Amino acid sequence: MNPHGNPHTLAQARRRASLDKRQRALTALATLEQQGKKITHAAVARTAGVSTWLTYTEGIREHIEAAQQRQHPTTLCAPTRSTTATLRTELELARQEIRTLREDRDRMRQAIQHQLGQQLDALDTRHLTERIDELTRNNQRLEDSLQQATDDNHRLHARVGTLETDLAAARTSLRRMIREENTNR
Repeated sequence: MNPHGNPHTLAQARRRASLDKRQRALTALATLEQQGKKITHAAVARTAGVSTWLTYTEGIREHIEAAQQRQHPTTLCAPTRSTTATLRTELELARQEIRTLREDRDRMRQAIQHQLGQQLDALDTRHLTERIDELTRNNQRLEDSLQQATDDNHRLHARVGTLETDLAAARTSLRRMIREENTNR
């Protein structure tokens, strides 16, 4: 099972949400036009509760431009003070929205980093604990082997000492026998 959900279901949900936002924008446009309010991309976005970016997309932009033409059929002349003011207002709204989106992005990034850090800490701790246990067992095994080798070494040194003493005694005894044999002849 996919932990992030069914991709087909998620795609359908995104399509439904997109269609819903577009429908809200068109409904808001109709409402503004019926109320006789000035129609701008920012006003439609604010009324519909969607981003101004959506109001500039194909399928929405044309409706807004048509409504603007119906409100002011001779708007083909040079920009006036009100359109400059409108553009400034839309620019400020866009800047505010960008600031908000950046803050949201930063908050989400920080939350995800925190969550991933906790997950990594949990994974690393378990892995490190297992590794420490393994190294401790290996260390104990090596200490036991070293102790056994040290004990064997001491026993062998004692045995070598005994054998050297026996060898020296055997040599001395052999020399005596050889001298006695030579003197008896």
